[in-house]
Amino acid sequence: MPKPIIEINNPLHDSDRHILVCQNTSCAAKQSAEVLEKFQAESLPNNCYAYPVGCQGQCSVAPTVRVVPDETWYYRVSPDDVPAICQALRQGTVVAEKLNPRIHRYSHY
Repeated sequence: MPKPIIEINNPLHDSDRHILVCQNTSCAAKQSAEVLEKFQAESLPNNCYAYPVGCQGQCSVAPTVRVVPDETWYYRVSPDDVPAICQALRQGTVVAEKLNPRIHRYSHY
């Protein structure tokens, strides 16, 4: 049986939380660069990092922010929403009104 491949320089570690901010066309047209900058300027919880990413497949509800490994998907995120999302991350909660209803359709937060 082959040994598993280990990515030594992979910036995404399992023990960390990652805020993935889409920077593709639809999201970029709706201030996703400003959203990313705001996340990077915020005081994030330990082991929590914000990154630019490509299309997340949620263009109709841009800009999209995804938190992994939690798999929390936020939609139509503006720079003004960032402090509330960061506070929720620190408290271990979510910002229910910003949850993407296409993904969190049956969730009870």
